[in-house]
Amino acid sequence: MAETKTVKFIITRQDTPDSNPYEEEFEVPYRPNMNVISALMEIRRNPVNNKGQQTAPVTWDMNCLEEVCGACSMVINGKPRQACSALVDKLEQPIRLAPMKTFPVVRDLQIDRSKMFDSLKKVKAWIPIDGTYDLGPGPRMPETKRQWAYELSKCMTCGVCLEACPNVNSKTNFMGPFVFNQVRLFNAHPTGAMNKAERLNAFMEDGGLTGCGNSQNCVQACPKGIPITTSIAAVNRDATLQSFKNFFGSDRA
Repeated sequence: MAETKTVKFIITRQDTPDSNPYEEEFEVPYRPNMNVISALMEIRRNPVNNKGQQTAPVTWDMNCLEEVCGACSMVINGKPRQACSALVDKLEQPIRLAPMKTFPVVRDLQIDRSKMFDSLKKVKAWIPIDGTYDLGPGPRMPETKRQWAYELSKCMTCGVCLEACPNVNSKTNFMGPFVFNQVRLFNAHPTGAMNKAERLNAFMEDGGLTGCGNSQNCVQACPKGIPITTSIAAVNRDATLQSFKNFFGSDRA
């Protein structure tokens, strides 16, 4: 009989948030067009490592399985990306999987992205409508603005840009590149613009735009191709204008 083709994985594991990480090797039967998620599912169904030892199933996060939710972010062969869109046929073997170092590890490849959502709260990344009564269809957004705003709205808070950014580390409070997009997106909305100054002032505080070193790693790593560097330039310009308004005052409400 012909030898069955297999795929080898070296997975960085961690049993608890406080325990030391270690590596464990697995082999799974090869299937055409399989992705990293399907391989992890195979390991979960039969958690036996290369030494033939029964082990605990590998844990990771996933949801949509079509690169929309951002939950399955991990480091694959040294590059942060989505496991659902990482095809085994296009990866060098052995395939190395590790959790993103920017975030606290919950267990194995599962991480805690809470600090991203805390950052969104800090810059008030929402449209402030309480929904207690019907406001009608609302103001229209020009089509040209809607087109680039839609590109910004593709952000899925996956955390890949934070993992790629050298300025996001344990020695800084920088919230990360994705916040530039969100501030620009909600300030561009006709209703969200009412709180434009509030968002910019929040982003000019510690951990905001001054933490960016403009390395541009984020725009190269972003799985959705979002023009993050364009947003960085736009928000920096708006913040400069806002700082002048804060200093000199404004004759407009």
